Amino acid sequence: MYRRDLRTKESQPVMAICYDFDKTLSPDNMQAQGYLQAINYKNQNEFWAKTAGLAFSNEMDTTLAWMYLMLKGARGKEIFRRDMLENYGSRVKLYPGVAEWFSRIREYGACRGVIIEHYIISSGLREMIEGTEVADEFEKIYASSFFYDDTGVAVWPAQVVNFTNKTQFLFRISKGVLDINDDAVNDYFPPDEIRIPFRNMVYIGDSETDIPCMKLVNSYGGHSIGVYDQDKGNKDRVYKMISENRIRYFAPADYQEGSELDRLIRMMIEKTAISEKLEDVYYRKLDEGLGRTEE
Repeated sequence: MYRRDLRTKESQPVMAICYDFDKTLSPDNMQAQGYLQAINYKNQNEFWAKTAGLAFSNEMDTTLAWMYLMLKGARGKEIFRRDMLENYGSRVKLYPGVAEWFSRIREYGACRGVIIEHYIISSGLREMIEGTEVADEFEKIYASSFFYDDTGVAVWPAQVVNFTNKTQFLFRISKGVLDINDDAVNDYFPPDEIRIPFRNMVYIGDSETDIPCMKLVNSYGGHSIGVYDQDKGNKDRVYKMISENRIRYFAPADYQEGSELDRLIRMMIEKTAISEKLEDVYYRKLDEGLGRTEE
């Protein structure tokens, strides 16, 4: 039976923090942390080169290309099952502080009257993300996934998330229409009934694939943060993104308490707590001015 995943506006403001996964929460691509080695790729560059070639020569979506190569590569080596992918996901390394980050940020928000929700919007594989130790921290994981037969073996792509269609999930989160098959996301919502206005959204990503989401959040007064691996020290991508007005801030991908990223998020929570009080005053005055309430 189909069940709608709908959220309505709470009495307290809600802030949504949305994350890419690969090289945002984890220092490397999830496929390269065990799975590609198991299907005999010498290094991930070989895999991604094949992905690019397959996509280019067949006018194919790049995400569909690597999903196909993952499935094809398993033949004779692995049974391509959901539980197998979750097992590889459990081996994925996370950046420092990620495991403790989500509950700490929720607690910080609660102390300031702001409900914090965490979401994944990734072109990576949902089943592998669901195998990580932090999978239960997210309200929703929007990522590419497979369809499985009755025995649990993957037979076909079920969902494909690429850099251009990522933005749809921001609208779902904003309106509280979280199910990917619910077309109520296209319904009109009065501004004062939007559950999470874009101004109360944070998008954290690492590269060009995150730009559509970052730009959308920026354009409506939200916050976008580019992260980089401080061990590698390469800031070229975040420098490029901030110079092109794709992001407002950048910081090392360090999620430990007291880090630069931690301080940025705390300031954004504090700003949300104050600005939403002003928004409440505005809508009360607007209702009064329009005669919708008694003086």
